[in-house]
Amino acid sequence: MTALTTDSAVAEALAALTLEEKVRLLTGRDLWSTWPIGKIGLRRIVVSDGPSGVRGETWDERDPSLSLPSATALASSWDPDIARRYGAAAAVEARRKGVDVVLGPTINLHRSPLGGRHFEAFSEDPVLTAELAAAYVRGVQDNGVGATPKHYVANDSETGRFTVDVRVSDRALRELYLLAFEKVVTQARAWLVMSSYNSVNGTTATENDLLETPLNSEWGFDGVVISDWTAVRSLEGAKASQDLAMPGPAGPWGDALVRAVRAGDIPESAVDRKVARILTLAARVGALGRVSTAGPAWVEDGVAFARHAAAEGMVLLENRGELPWNPVTLHSVAVIGDNAATPAPRAAAAPPSSRRMPSRH
Repeated sequence: MTALTTDSAVAEALAALTLEEKVRLLTGRDLWSTWPIGKIGLRRIVVSDGPSGVRGETWDERDPSLSLPSATALASSWDPDIARRYGAAAAVEARRKGVDVVLGPTINLHRSPLGGRHFEAFSEDPVLTAELAAAYVRGVQDNGVGATPKHYVANDSETGRFTVDVRVSDRALRELYLLAFEKVVTQARAWLVMSSYNSVNGTTATENDLLETPLNSEWGFDGVVISDWTAVRSLEGAKASQDLAMPGPAGPWGDALVRAVRAGDIPESAVDRKVARILTLAARVGALGRVSTAGPAWVEDGVAFARHAAAEGMVLLENRGELPWNPVTLHSVAVIGDNAATPAPRAAAAPPSSRRMPSRH
């Protein structure tokens, strides 16, 4: 769809919905998808954990996934073209699995060596992170799949990540924590951004003014702010620029939000803006109206690319005449360390059965 036809299709679809139908769209249908509404030609939108690959809706031997090198290995290549191809490979995998949105890249910073999810983030450097993240997003979205830079914002610690309050000056926030998000929005036009669990300067991320300024008002973000799973805790998030609460169908909005709109506590226009963004995303991924049959713009041989990206991410600290090795005379190579005995490709998050969820109270 062109921008003009997308806008008109979204406006027409929005006008056909009741308040109850609009509010239903603002909370997920289940763990990995949104609600379909047949009367407006809307199918469900399927999202999947990334960012170092695409899990899909089934996590077992029936449908294995391509395991890409970690984002930290990708950053060690210092190569935006590798990052763009990485995103393209992830998008091809997503389309194979029927996934519309990849929940990645993770663009938080390596601020402490104790960060438990650093393997899925790029670097401690905001400029390097920004350049690679923008390239990754372009690679995903040029193949017709939505990218979701996460976690907005300052979600750089695993310890207490559901409850920690990050106190940070405006300058540090802008120059460090927000820079990569700014680039993926202004340069790569990301279709989604994921809000985080933590608070920033006293307000939880899903209710924070940072979702509007600078994200929308300064950077021109026109996509969907999707929550990290169970990060939306109250109706206050509906008053903010938080668009989609995941997962579903249970959540703090639902009937309570309908009542709040009926009572005049939350304007229906705020709901309409959120729904319009979700419908725009649906149009972009081919979930609203006529489904696009176009193939990926960039097709990667996933296995070959994963090997290439891993090699490009290797860092030689010093070569004292040791390399290159001669395969004719080389008889054995010692690989030392725990991962030599037990290789452990790292995924983005634990399965739902073992993931620790925060209390809703």
